[in-house]
Amino acid sequence: MKRQLNTESNLEPLPRVHEKPSTAKLTLNRIYILFTIGFWLLYVASTIFDQLHNVNGSFKQVVEAGLYILIVTTLCFSALMYLFSRQGALIRFKEHTRIPRETLSAYFSENQPGITVLVPSYDEEVDVIRKTLLSAILQEYPKIDVQLLIDDKPNPTDPQKREKLQATMNLAKEITELLEVPYTKLAKARDVFEKTYNKTGEISSSTLNDLVKQYNYAAKWINKFADDEPLEDHVDDFFNNRVLRDLAEELAVTAVALEKSSKENYSMSYERIYQFYSRLVWIFTGKVGYFQRKQFVSLSDEANKAMNLNSYIDLMGGSYKIRQTPAGKVLQRVSSEAEADLVIPDTEFLLTLDADSILLREYCLRLVYLLNQEGNEKVAVTQTPYSSFRGCPTRIERIAGATTDIQHTLHQGTTYYGATFWVGANAVIRKRAIEDIAETEYVNGFKIRRFIQDRTVIEDTESSIDLEKNGWTLANYPERLSYSATPPDFGSLVIQRRRWANGGLLIMSKLFATIRRRRQEGNPIKLMEILLRVNYMASIAWSSFGLIFLLAYPFDNRLLSVFIVGAAVPYFTAMASDLKYNRYKRMDIFRIYGLNLILLAVNTAGVLKSIQQLLTSEKIPFARTPKVNDRTGTPTLYILAPIIIIAYSAFICWRSFMHGNWPNAIFSFFNAFTCGWAALTFIGPVNMLVDLVHNYKDWLFVEVKPKQTEKDAQDQSEINWQSVLYYGDAKGRTEVPLSISLGKWEYTETTGVEDKLNFSKIKNRMKKDYAAK
Repeated sequence: MKRQLNTESNLEPLPRVHEKPSTAKLTLNRIYILFTIGFWLLYVASTIFDQLHNVNGSFKQVVEAGLYILIVTTLCFSALMYLFSRQGALIRFKEHTRIPRETLSAYFSENQPGITVLVPSYDEEVDVIRKTLLSAILQEYPKIDVQLLIDDKPNPTDPQKREKLQATMNLAKEITELLEVPYTKLAKARDVFEKTYNKTGEISSSTLNDLVKQYNYAAKWINKFADDEPLEDHVDDFFNNRVLRDLAEELAVTAVALEKSSKENYSMSYERIYQFYSRLVWIFTGKVGYFQRKQFVSLSDEANKAMNLNSYIDLMGGSYKIRQTPAGKVLQRVSSEAEADLVIPDTEFLLTLDADSILLREYCLRLVYLLNQEGNEKVAVTQTPYSSFRGCPTRIERIAGATTDIQHTLHQGTTYYGATFWVGANAVIRKRAIEDIAETEYVNGFKIRRFIQDRTVIEDTESSIDLEKNGWTLANYPERLSYSATPPDFGSLVIQRRRWANGGLLIMSKLFATIRRRRQEGNPIKLMEILLRVNYMASIAWSSFGLIFLLAYPFDNRLLSVFIVGAAVPYFTAMASDLKYNRYKRMDIFRIYGLNLILLAVNTAGVLKSIQQLLTSEKIPFARTPKVNDRTGTPTLYILAPIIIIAYSAFICWRSFMHGNWPNAIFSFFNAFTCGWAALTFIGPVNMLVDLVHNYKDWLFVEVKPKQTEKDAQDQSEINWQSVLYYGDAKGRTEVPLSISLGKWEYTETTGVEDKLNFSKIKNRMKKDYAAK
């Protein structure tokens, strides 16, 4: 992708370990908190005083004042939660001490709990998945099993989709074979050492020299592998340099250190040398496999990431026979592995990893070590909230990445108050914990277990509340060890942010139920935790509606006060400081404000979808965030919304200016300017015009399939005796494929012949699904 102007050219990621904040920085943030509370109290008191002593105040003015106080209060509350989260993060960064590598090596030499890495994938680019799988399998962890959970249609009719699916499935074999050669060589070297000394005897210099050779071999092999990797964009650069070459450099430095220790006649124990050998073996240990749940009718086929994960987790620890039935393949559990067609091992820990995320090499070591420490027995999930890839070529990706890096800090702060939320891009999970919250139901006669809730499209947030309700906790590890892609264009960002805004309100009832239950059990949740959780789940709703009111309604200028500015300044000052800390510009705070304005309709739509689901009890379809090289189109509503905001803000500015309402005029001008600037730089007038024309064309012209004649239906309506015996009713009629193309989407279903005659009815349902996506 061609690099845009005013983007970041520095590809260096942020440091893994956060800089320890100074006492002055911590003190200043406390002052920010006090100033926000103080100015808010002054504003509320002064406004109420003004209303009480305004004898000419009408009912309309009182209502306006009450609404304005409510909006200002919710916005100040969100700003206050930002500052409290920031305070918690700064304290954690200051107190964090990194565990020495020798301690980790000693621990995992004696304790080797297994971990299964689950990578759910739906229609992802093959190169994107490949980097994710490699970053997972190259973890320095003793027992690791990586499973790619492919959710694409198992038998696509499109040749391109079929070729892409085959390439995706081939990744497992290619990566496993790639690591086989270094693994075999290094494991053999460790076995020779073990047999030679058998835990006794003095370590000779020749043995240390052999260990140095093995480290140099591993470093050269990884560097050679990096040389052959593509280097086309900033994500490739990160994978090549931070995942591969940094690992090779660390191994080479270790080889130099071992060589120097040998020359200085430093004595090492058998256990320590064995740990060094084991580290090399662990890097290349593990296998990569893939699983397709949609091949089996006995598993859920609900189109969301949660059920893709749930299907595999439910099968773990079992042996299965694959039975062919007229309905499709069915997995039948058997007691013996000898008679099984499929064996899925069980592990103590799970690692869920999005297909566009990349881990640094010590992720599993450090997080599993944390879970196994004394006092952490009830920690169910730990993670490092992902950071953004630096050096992105588009302006919108850079600013969206800035919000991601700030969120990383805020998530770290919530752990200080015990209000951690599971962020689904990556997480190490104690399997026993999610088994504790599993729910069971029967679909089409098959038992379906839900470990991760799929009632909303933010399944990780709901599962966080479920875990806390059952006495589990969550924790963020205070380092940067995971990275995830940021949408590179406005169209893909719309899909992501609309999904993020959907579901928070639905989970509020679970939170309140958890609060009541914990209070009854004599273990009440602390007030700060409640406030942070409420803000996390509901702030998008009240911020969106509050901003709409501020934009759309010309409030009395007396309601605007210097106290509001005083309450807002600490928040914006702190965020500007955080942007600078994360290597952005302080002025980017205005770009973020403009981005939020053009996303206002997106966030509002997500909130309204939550309300719709609350009223109808129908699940909202899961929308994937595309990660493709080409630009993703934007729906018409989200193109017109920024234009309406710009035009209306300009009108209110002119109207307020003519009536002498200077505060409203300035506020409206600021909104019109920042929203206009964001629309021009983040979307672009050409892209907006192209999407509008394309959307109109798709709405005007719909492909219609030729109608099937009654004679054709009769020719296909032969009785399938196997189906009759299996179903025992009219479902035994031969089933035929039905497909329809709508825009870039292609729908294919299998339906009975008698249903295919009702083609128009099915087509309308498909169009509704298309509109929802």
